[in-house]
Amino acid sequence: MKPPAWHIALTLISIALALSIGTASAQSTLLTARQDWPQFRGPNRDGRSAARGLLQQWPEGGPKLLWSMQGIGKGFSQVSAAGDLIYVSGLVDKQGMLHAYSRDGKLKWEASYGPEWEKSYPGARSIPTVHDGLVYVASGVGNFACFDALTGKSVWSSNVFQLYDAPQVDWGFAESLLIDGENVICTPCGKKATMVALNRKTSQQVWASEPLGQGSSFCSPLLVERGGKRIIVSMTEDAVVAFSATDGKPLWQHAYANPRNNHPITPIYDNGLLYITSGYGKGAIGLALADDGLSVKQIWEQRRQDPAHGQAVLVDGYVYASSHQSAAGKWTCVELATGRLAWQAPGVGKGGSIIYADGLLYCYSEDGVVGLMRPNPEACQVLSTFKVPLGADQHWAHPTVADGRLYIRHGDALMCYDIAK
Repeated sequence: MKPPAWHIALTLISIALALSIGTASAQSTLLTARQDWPQFRGPNRDGRSAARGLLQQWPEGGPKLLWSMQGIGKGFSQVSAAGDLIYVSGLVDKQGMLHAYSRDGKLKWEASYGPEWEKSYPGARSIPTVHDGLVYVASGVGNFACFDALTGKSVWSSNVFQLYDAPQVDWGFAESLLIDGENVICTPCGKKATMVALNRKTSQQVWASEPLGQGSSFCSPLLVERGGKRIIVSMTEDAVVAFSATDGKPLWQHAYANPRNNHPITPIYDNGLLYITSGYGKGAIGLALADDGLSVKQIWEQRRQDPAHGQAVLVDGYVYASSHQSAAGKWTCVELATGRLAWQAPGVGKGGSIIYADGLLYCYSEDGVVGLMRPNPEACQVLSTFKVPLGADQHWAHPTVADGRLYIRHGDALMCYDIAK
């Protein structure tokens, strides 16, 4: 017997709903599975990628090179990856240029964000920050800009050095901008303010801290939570500093300086402990943050770990980094709780940068060697290495791992490697 029309209609509706739910579920899974690197130091500013399913060892000569390009401009900024695009900045004909490429290396758009640093070690420094459809970048001479992430259309541009009466920085301003809700945070260290929060859509001031009378030291700030307070931690040339994320009120300072007033390492925070380090022989210190977040106390000092601008990564209670002067460019492992030096070893070459992805450390030495290391507090374990084939000048840009790909920038050259299993 033929079923009634209403029964057929209900069946068709049920099938359509099932297909719709299945499609939505698949789309949700796709979005969740995407492993972006949308800002300096990755999703949480801790040097750790969300990527999974990566090669645990590379073939001799390195992983497969998917594509490469030259002509992105001079600079030391790493790649940011968000959605279907990657972003990288460079100095081209005296201008800072922000480039957006598809994941297969096709140029989608490029836009100038104003004059870029041309003096000592010329080139772009700031890593683009991508958030909610917008991308933010700062130049070495204090010009900040915001663009539509998909089209490159300019949203706003502002010279923060001029606004807050900040001096030009030796070697160029190198801070990567921090997004906190509707605010973009930066540290001009000017006569009118040390740190400021601007509305990220309009660039209008939300708050400005009082000036501390301390110069910029290239540090990109970190947002932490402690005792119900949201705290922005960074470094000036003289101290580790903390501000209220709500109104910019200075909360505390801890004296910390090296001979070059150069502190580009973003602090690492874990369960009430702050890891602070720098180059030029200063070494690392551990700070215990009070339960209410309003003070700190130094609990250890370790001079053997001083990675200059290569940053550091915390894995299972141990901090891994290269060293600049104290350990003659060797790679080091330090216990976060105590500051104990677990080991120092040649690693993948003299000095360099480090990130973490899928259980392994990705190291890029200043000798131009990229290597895989296994995080192990008992010994340095190098698994694979390869030499960067393209580019010129210093090997200072950090690696980026996103969606099964490794991005290496060397000067005006960009390389993309397949590291998925």
